[in-house]
Amino acid sequence: MDVVYFVILVSSLIFVHELGHFLFAKAFGVKVLTFSLGFGPKLLRLRGRETEYCISIVPLGGYVRMLEESRSDIVLPEDRQRTFESLAIYKRVMIALAGPLMNLAFPVLLYFSVFVSDGPFLPPTVGVVLPNHPADGKLLPGDRIMAADGEDVGTFDELKRVIGQSPGKTLRFTVFRDNHHVDVEVPVEGRTERRELDVSERVGTIGIQPSAPAPVIGVPNSESPAYRAGLRSFDFITQVSGSPVRKYMDLTAALNDNAGETLPITYLRPTLVPNALGGLADVAVFEAGVVALTPDPSGTTLFERTGIELADLYAAIVPEGSVFYRAGLRPGDRILRLDDEPVPAWSTFCERILAEPNRPHRIEYQAARDGRVRSGTVQLRREEFNDEHGQSFERYVLEIQHWGPVSPDDRVAHPTPIRYAFTKALEETASVTRFVLVGLVRLVQGRISLSSLSGPITIFQVAGEEGRKGTDYFLWAMALVSINLGLFNLLPIPVLDGGHLLFLLIEGLLRRPLPLRVREMAHIVGMAILIGLMLLAFKNDIDKRWGGAIGARAALASDERSG
Repeated sequence: MDVVYFVILVSSLIFVHELGHFLFAKAFGVKVLTFSLGFGPKLLRLRGRETEYCISIVPLGGYVRMLEESRSDIVLPEDRQRTFESLAIYKRVMIALAGPLMNLAFPVLLYFSVFVSDGPFLPPTVGVVLPNHPADGKLLPGDRIMAADGEDVGTFDELKRVIGQSPGKTLRFTVFRDNHHVDVEVPVEGRTERRELDVSERVGTIGIQPSAPAPVIGVPNSESPAYRAGLRSFDFITQVSGSPVRKYMDLTAALNDNAGETLPITYLRPTLVPNALGGLADVAVFEAGVVALTPDPSGTTLFERTGIELADLYAAIVPEGSVFYRAGLRPGDRILRLDDEPVPAWSTFCERILAEPNRPHRIEYQAARDGRVRSGTVQLRREEFNDEHGQSFERYVLEIQHWGPVSPDDRVAHPTPIRYAFTKALEETASVTRFVLVGLVRLVQGRISLSSLSGPITIFQVAGEEGRKGTDYFLWAMALVSINLGLFNLLPIPVLDGGHLLFLLIEGLLRRPLPLRVREMAHIVGMAILIGLMLLAFKNDIDKRWGGAIGARAALASDERSG
């Protein structure tokens, strides 16, 4: 099947490319002699009125042969105005551009066919408002965003897109809150995100997240009503007085009006399984339980009346040997301060410590084992790594984790699926095109190794792997290869479309075509460059696929000889 997937992928993209040249040539009245998929001996021929359509034995390319006097074609008097040379330069440029542009436009159709079946989606409902961000104090958990700057918003994905494209602006949101529509203005802060190939992009954020926190509780005080009743940190509350609880805000609502009556609380408690799967994985199982909780009626907040709070700031995983473990932090401890500043949320803790990762930080926490406030000093561990393109990067590892599950809202269908799919297809095509262009620039700059170039063997492997995963994956791979093919053909190398465009540009400047001998020599040089690139790509493919196995076998043989 891998061969079938490869043939479908390559032949489709070659057909699309050559169809671009063919259609524009026909539109401008040029006589097309041959439309060929592949090179070499012809396997199949079909004779049209004036064009021969054929499939050739070597599938790695194709061509559209137009009537040209420079090729010593026999030009009948009635065909004098149907040669390629007879056209104005701008028309010849359009014919040369048509193939690569078809390869760059075709992914829009491919991505559209993938995105049109997307869904259902998260609704544009605010689940969490992050402290110290623009939305803090302006938007509230549970707000349903109906529109942003007059543009209707149907999903959280759309809301995120609008915000991401608006750094530095102030957006007016139409919000459905407490059965009323209100307008809220929120400034959008800009944040620089680092992408692959050392690309930085400025995106907007206001500090909201979808999906409200699940009712996972923290119980820091052993003298509180919740602790005395038997509740512990990380208990997942499922029912209060027999009524289901899905979100932490549901738990708050269920306990807010309690005047001291005893309530049955049902919970699930995660319990670690030691040495699970022979030590290969960390596994926890839920143990169910029920307690009778009697809130203190004199308290004014949920925490004062019950001792319960959201488990957001509680450390759930602290690996032994980590900088946090050496600072004394243990699972169940609650983060209080970082560098003498109160920490209102786990997201704030992560933002602050990652903003200055290469310096020591003082951390204060409440220990679960005795309730005492302790402190320690931590400095993140730095890792150096090379990505798949051979570029070197540094990153800092935040080894500590909390357990903050969310309770997603019921998903919704997109109100305008066609518009959504087309918009996403355009954005994805532009994004991938930009990524490939940056990769070419990095290659010329020497910042990406030539060993990252791939050829037909890699395409064969990718086609097979993605085809076995399903249609969407295969179309995604086809779109990526199509964009690479389109941009590669625009390189100013003779024998490629980019080379033809270069000749036409020179002809336009000189007011006459380059001498035939010069063009022939340029084509020889271009063919040599192309063959060299193909050989390099083949070598890289072989090294990637079999180099590791050959090296391992050689090392094993060496060990056997030395033994």
